[in-house]
Amino acid sequence: MTTFVLLPGGGGQSNTWQFVVDRVRGAGHEALAIEIQQDDPKLGLPEYAQITAAAIARREQEGPIVVAALSLGGFTAPDVALASAEVSHIVLVNAMIPLPGETASAWWEASGSIAARDANDAAQGRSSDEFDPDEYFYNGLSDEARAVLASEPDRYPAGTPFAQTCAMQAWPNVPTTVLVGADDRFFPAAFQKQVAKDRLGLEAQVIPGGHMLPLANPEAVTAALLAVS
Repeated sequence: MTTFVLLPGGGGQSNTWQFVVDRVRGAGHEALAIEIQQDDPKLGLPEYAQITAAAIARREQEGPIVVAALSLGGFTAPDVALASAEVSHIVLVNAMIPLPGETASAWWEASGSIAARDANDAAQGRSSDEFDPDEYFYNGLSDEARAVLASEPDRYPAGTPFAQTCAMQAWPNVPTTVLVGADDRFFPAAFQKQVAKDRLGLEAQVIPGGHMLPLANPEAVTAALLAVS
């Protein structure tokens, strides 16, 4: 049995993984969707990793661990993998991919994220003058997925983690898969593919869905997770 440790994106809500949790457990594996109160300024990247490590320590079954990270969770995934020899694979899902010594706040410009989003907006006829979360985070979600998100209040991360770097000196020596949503407007697919190639030397897998890919296309995300278990 594999344990899938599912790291949240910005805000820290675990319900973004709800559909994947149901499918992973239905396939006979264990799924731990991590909840982090990211609006608490006392919590930063070290605490995110500690919260995740504590959840792993409480799991009922021993065995391999697959860490999957959504968006901002990409800054926590390598620290979790480095802390546990049982981590057998990392899956990045529309995730920020950090370099050693890079802060999350520096990542936006260093990676070219904002320029890529502006160019994608222009190509698709959207204005980038005003940031609309519904446009960038929730496009393409079903009514059922939106109801899941609405079951918990919106929460936005404090500035603490953005000023911190990952503890890693280099990306963990763990097989890594990069999943990209073809319809992601926040981190456009072409941008993500280039970052994966430049920073990890990997070819990303592109599947249909927007930024909240575990809710938008849980079948494909689950299939990718089970394929590396």
